Amino acid sequence: MSKQPTIGFIGAGNMAGSLIAGLLADGYSPAHIWAADVDPDKLASLQTRFGIHTTGDNHEVARQSQIIVLAVKPQVLREVARDLASTVQRQAPLIISLVAGITEDAIDRWLGGGNDIVRCMPNTPALVKSGATALHGNDRISAEQRSRAEAVLRAVGLAVWVDREDLLDVVTALSGSGPAYFFLFMEALEEAAARMGLEPNTARLLAQQTALGSARLAMESDEAPAELRHRVTSPGGTTERAIRTFEEAGFRDLVSRAMADAHRRAGELSEELGSDR
Repeated sequence: MSKQPTIGFIGAGNMAGSLIAGLLADGYSPAHIWAADVDPDKLASLQTRFGIHTTGDNHEVARQSQIIVLAVKPQVLREVARDLASTVQRQAPLIISLVAGITEDAIDRWLGGGNDIVRCMPNTPALVKSGATALHGNDRISAEQRSRAEAVLRAVGLAVWVDREDLLDVVTALSGSGPAYFFLFMEALEEAAARMGLEPNTARLLAQQTALGSARLAMESDEAPAELRHRVTSPGGTTERAIRTFEEAGFRDLVSRAMADAHRRAGELSEELGSDR
């Protein structure tokens, strides 16, 4: 970004800290970053690590910022947004929400209406700059705002746009909850290998490196995962036997059912968290 707008973070937890670290690594000036939080220890940590501006006053951040990143817990966003509404209405910043489950309409309503909003669904690997984030903007955002929002999220990994807001619930079921699915599979691999006699720490390291290597291979290849799987599945070999066991046990159907349940729950949470009650 040639001319850096001031970015203000409302909430100074892990995700905000990761984004700030990523932005600074990309050359963003700490003089153009503010953060507010109710926890002074979090603010002190950010100030010490990054040299950014910190305050306990959300309104001060809103007054200083052309971009406001909402990074609070879903349960408190309504209260935080309503409190900020008067300042946001005067300043008219771009609003980027990292808050899971809260729709653009609810955020806009709580902030007084007529706001430029980008809603994002990041995931926890953003903490190690390997995140996968989907974004959707309301009808008010400009091409420049779209570019700015994408640049903020790209600081911690992959950033892609979806063309309908409801697809963020699918993203929640896929990449939002997805790290837990992979951790579960790694956990199961570790336990199985340990039961077969492998030392537990060795089993863990091998499972972790296999997951990392497989993901890198998939990301760096032009081939689909199905083709990559075929390439390591020799006819009559050990991999073929294991894959057959997975398939016969209904592995794909189980994944589909789990995704559907997560997707359904994401919709339920949006309704619950976005109400005005």
